[in-house]
Amino acid sequence: MWDQQIQDAAHLLRPARSGVAFTGAGISTPSGIPDFRSPHSGIWANADPLAVASIFTFRHNPQAFYNWIYPIAEITTHALPNPAHYALAALESQGRIKAVITQNIDMLHTRAGSQTIYELHGHLREATCVNCFTIFPAEPIIRKFLDDRLVPYCTNCGGVIKPNVILFGEQLPAQTLLAAQDAARKCDVMIVIGSSLEVAPASEIPMLALRRGAKLIIVNLEPTHLDPLASVVIHADAADILPRVLKLMEDTVHHGG
Repeated sequence: MWDQQIQDAAHLLRPARSGVAFTGAGISTPSGIPDFRSPHSGIWANADPLAVASIFTFRHNPQAFYNWIYPIAEITTHALPNPAHYALAALESQGRIKAVITQNIDMLHTRAGSQTIYELHGHLREATCVNCFTIFPAEPIIRKFLDDRLVPYCTNCGGVIKPNVILFGEQLPAQTLLAAQDAARKCDVMIVIGSSLEVAPASEIPMLALRRGAKLIIVNLEPTHLDPLASVVIHADAADILPRVLKLMEDTVHHGG
């Protein structure tokens, strides 16, 4: 199934000189990390995001945030990249794509070997004291939190430590956003993977690529509002589809196609 669309995607990516991947939660669900919007498994299914994941709540009730993020931190700590992550890393090493723009905080693109990654919503590599702004490596803090479930406090000033993820009410990291927008404007093909394209301003990035004449490939389980503007649309699991696209491209190279 999807054989023709996979061929079409490979056909668009093969001559790409500045392709870009744009990824959302759907690329990581095969790694066991729940997405944000599925009715039953989604992270928001049993929580009001503004009640638990806003900077306002974090400042006033950090324990509520940490109670909510506990299962996410636990899953993410043990998650491994899946074939979709590895396929993107391979496409980058081949020079087909120049960057991965991601809404994910799970760092699985890094673990899979991708080099140029713009993490629009932050990451779990580091954490920062909200009081004195000291930056800490996140891993020992997360490990301790998973053990004792207690809000972590700064060893320098006693302030609350916050993971370097973007909460509701916070600006996206400016330099990362500008770099991602620049890559989108310069790309000739953008492949959107596992994103509902509903969370702005990140979701506006594929439109930047389209306006500059880039071709759009969408691989997502559910329809998105940009499907009608895409050259190729595949409603299937990225961990199944991307390796097939990659193999088709590699087979063509080996056969001199």
